[in-house]
Amino acid sequence: MIGLCILAFLVEAVTDEWVYFIFIPMWALQMPWVFVTSIFFHADITHLLFNMFALYIFGRYLEMRIGSRDFLVLFLVSGVVGNLGYFLTVGTKGAPALGASGAIYGVIGALAILAPLLRVLVYGFFPVPLIFAAVLWALIDLFGLLLPSSIAHGAHLGGMLVGVAVGLYYRSSRRILGAYYI
Repeated sequence: MIGLCILAFLVEAVTDEWVYFIFIPMWALQMPWVFVTSIFFHADITHLLFNMFALYIFGRYLEMRIGSRDFLVLFLVSGVVGNLGYFLTVGTKGAPALGASGAIYGVIGALAILAPLLRVLVYGFFPVPLIFAAVLWALIDLFGLLLPSSIAHGAHLGGMLVGVAVGLYYRSSRRILGAYYI
């Protein structure tokens, strides 16, 4: 997934055609592929680097526990549902959304259920259990829905809901690789 995001970012640098692959709510139903393709494009290098760092840190940890195939499905479904969450919550239907944040929030949501006590640094300084960080980030996004911004809070929440559901499924069915929880 990281490789695809980097490749998409390079496409953005050399062509203008990438605009047909980002999520713009007012055109999304006429261009349904954007529910998937927009996951891989990013607004700028900082956006790409932060998302890929989060994907690397949380994604590889989760992928080891649920396997590559299920990780890929979780990532894509979280991204698509994240775009649907953006579609339902955005005030201006012409405001584009792009990036892997919804998919990454899905990864974080699943991991928060499967490894709730895993220690993470919130904002690079505060070590907390992942479940606390995930709830904090979800609350920030809930409040963010009430304030105008360029952040796709609905995408984050949609992705996280998918991740939490998948995490609960794995936890209840004990399908996690290694069959133990942290």
